[in-house]
Amino acid sequence: MITYNAIGQNKRKTVLIIGLFLIVVTALGYVFGRAYGQPGLVGFAVVFASVSALISYYFSDSITLAMSRARQIDRKDSPELFRAVENLTIAAGLPLPRIYIIEDSAINAFATGRNPKHAVVCVTTGALQRLDKTELEGVIAHELSHVGNYDILVMTLVVVLVGTITLLGDWFLRASFFGGHRKRDSEEGGNNQIFMIVGLVLAVLSPIIATLMQLAVSRQREYLADASGALITRYPEGLAKALEKIAQDQEPLEVANKATAHMYIANPFHLDSPQASRGKTLSWVAGLFNTHPPLTDRIKRLREMNL
Repeated sequence: MITYNAIGQNKRKTVLIIGLFLIVVTALGYVFGRAYGQPGLVGFAVVFASVSALISYYFSDSITLAMSRARQIDRKDSPELFRAVENLTIAAGLPLPRIYIIEDSAINAFATGRNPKHAVVCVTTGALQRLDKTELEGVIAHELSHVGNYDILVMTLVVVLVGTITLLGDWFLRASFFGGHRKRDSEEGGNNQIFMIVGLVLAVLSPIIATLMQLAVSRQREYLADASGALITRYPEGLAKALEKIAQDQEPLEVANKATAHMYIANPFHLDSPQASRGKTLSWVAGLFNTHPPLTDRIKRLREMNL
């Protein structure tokens, strides 16, 4: 059930994402340091990036859960959910994760944590109330596949790192508008003006860079988690029916935001819903920035599985 090739890929991807993050933040610090004649900004950016990366690795799961307004539950709060998670973790050969619930009537779920020993599985109350037993097991098995394949490490890191890059870009952009120009511009032959222009471009592009980092969490991870989850339950139709209900549910998840959207089993904003798919051009453009593959494709692949 656990794909060891995927585990290796995700560990390498984690190093790549953190490295890219450090490069982007250092570049922002260098360019704005030259633009304002403050070379110390480079050191500040490097320290800030390093601390953010460490916080992301060790505490991003707690940050994500807080952002999602999730609360931890025990067995007496939801015996059926606990029983389902316990049975599926045994089948998957994983330790029992902590279990959280989001009070929201939308159907969705996600997993987080830096490794299986520190994993969390979180589901909405809507999923508990509106999915039957096999559908809920399909959703939980999908999330446990993310845990076993170490997808959770990559997806959780991206939440904090994307937010940090966007925040730094916004800070530098505001500073360029309200900080004024320095007298050293003329003394240095206009070099600072050049760096100011480059800095403005980087500040404007930083949200796009952050989005590209978010999309580095490949949509193939969702296909793989679907397939791995179906192998755990031995019943692909359970997850397929759950995804059908999610596709029909037009209620957005209120606690979701752009930083955490990629973590859920389905896009919490329903960009691939039938209504959002009207117009081929608009659908194609939306697909470029969608963190999930189309639900119709995922359902089709599940129903083509032969177990």
